Amino acid sequence: MSTEQPGLFDEPEATPAERAAPSKVINPPQAFLPGVNYEQSYPQISSLQELRSLALKCRNCRLRDGCQQVVFGEGNPCARLLFIGEGPGKDEDEAGLPFVGRAGQLLDKILIAAELKRSEVYIANVVKCRPPGNRLPNPDEVKQCRNYLEAQIRLINPQIIVCLGSLASQVVIDPAVRITKIRGTWLTRQGRSIIATFHPAALLRNEAYKRPTWEDFKAIRDAYRALPAR
Repeated sequence: MSTEQPGLFDEPEATPAERAAPSKVINPPQAFLPGVNYEQSYPQISSLQELRSLALKCRNCRLRDGCQQVVFGEGNPCARLLFIGEGPGKDEDEAGLPFVGRAGQLLDKILIAAELKRSEVYIANVVKCRPPGNRLPNPDEVKQCRNYLEAQIRLINPQIIVCLGSLASQVVIDPAVRITKIRGTWLTRQGRSIIATFHPAALLRNEAYKRPTWEDFKAIRDAYRALPAR
């Protein structure tokens, strides 16, 4: 008769109760942006550089055929504060960088006034290619490009997201929101704080937006300063 004892690391036989219990269901990861399918937002990519390389080769919509280059985004890849605009304009398309034209120069001034360093934050757009004539991106163009934005949010992992203008607010917060109603209001989703404010280009067209935008940026500054140290 064998006297061999069960090994120390042998798994014990399941009890009747354990065998009868339903198996645990592991839910797939959820996308951050409304309406985005997580599995289509490049979950296999593990770095911004890899995502940028993919975006530079993208031909998923018509915008790439009409622009000079892809404007992927710029800033600290580990930024705790992420700004999201609408899409590149003529100056951005030429430079390959976001927010470098008149609206970008105004954003720089606001950041300086709020004592926020552009080198510390990350700046991106909903779409990465310039729409013809600086028009707003069409819904099908937004649908294709928001997968890149979803991946950027996942890889950068910001604690605060600032939506600049109506389009960014609708893509990030809710398709039905209006910037005049939502601006200055803090929301929380998946542990991230979100706030919307007017796009700098809107301030160039309407000076009445400057005061509420400055109030929003003071709130953004205070929230950023209040973040716990990593």
